[in-house]
Amino acid sequence: MAREEGLIIKLKISPNASKNEIIRTEDGVKVKITAQPIDGKANKCLVEFLSKTFKVPKSSIEIVKGETSKEKTLLIKVFDNDKINFINSVLH
Repeated sequence: MAREEGLIIKLKISPNASKNEIIRTEDGVKVKITAQPIDGKANKCLVEFLSKTFKVPKSSIEIVKGETSKEKTLLIKVFDNDKINFINSVLH
């Protein structure tokens, strides 16, 4: 969902996975992360993985809700329509 401040996405995170990957499910988007949910490692890994996948700087990705939960709401600070469309195509 595009907003003034950027793109808001909701996803579920599955830490301690065998590899980093994005999976589309009936319920939405699930992101598997190799890091364990200890000391914010999974969140850091999530941001790094999405940064590479979406080709945006890590500083452009902010966890706005669900810092300690498996269900997260992220703000991706992008304003270029091509970039927004690319991110949406990866997620949907």
